[in-house]
Amino acid sequence: MEPTAEPAARRRPRPLALDLVDALSARIREGRLAPGDKLPTEGQVMQEFGVSRTVVREALSKLQAGGMVETRHGIGTFVVGIGDDAVFRIAPQQIETLRDVIAVLELRIGVESEAAGLAAQRRTAQNLAVMRAALDEFALAVEAGRDAVAADVRFHGEIARATQNEHYAGLLATLGARIIPRARLDPEGPVDEARRAYLRRVNTEHESIYDALQRQDAESARAAMRTHLVNSRERRRRAAQGELG
Repeated sequence: MEPTAEPAARRRPRPLALDLVDALSARIREGRLAPGDKLPTEGQVMQEFGVSRTVVREALSKLQAGGMVETRHGIGTFVVGIGDDAVFRIAPQQIETLRDVIAVLELRIGVESEAAGLAAQRRTAQNLAVMRAALDEFALAVEAGRDAVAADVRFHGEIARATQNEHYAGLLATLGARIIPRARLDPEGPVDEARRAYLRRVNTEHESIYDALQRQDAESARAAMRTHLVNSRERRRRAAQGELG
């Protein structure tokens, strides 16, 4: 006797939203969409994958629930990390206060200072090109009156990748845009002149790190990264006291 056909209810096709989740999460894990990057608009995703707006919104909701992206009202959806599959993860509720932010900066001082030293020894021309582009993007954003969180994240993430040690890159990816204190604590919207001056100082510190990496000077790279992150910690403390600097 030939086997009976399986009931149609048991052969339901896989939801399109799950296929879209798989495609976008693969891009995040492979680094094609890095922490801090803004995802394409709903319309662009609809056109690329040939799906409806409902499918796109369902997929983005699942990615957000999994800790891979976050939506900023009126701005867009941004990559924050590789999601809940990571062994180590700092959840949004763990970085809501100044004390939380300073704790993350203390972690970063240890990890990223050594990463900068290794990156100085191992960086490739391609690593440097990505860093250079991130710094240029940062400067352009600031002069245009915008914050530069995505470019900031990309610069630090590329240093981690330049170590050629996937564990450094993986750790930074789990932190995502949360490594940048102003992404959580500062108000959204156009930057005023005081914040523009502050962001210029931040990027000057980035340039010092980049110069050391370019020269392959490991000790100077460690020192420049440590100075940058310690300064960031102190700027946060002063900002809490009503000062910006």
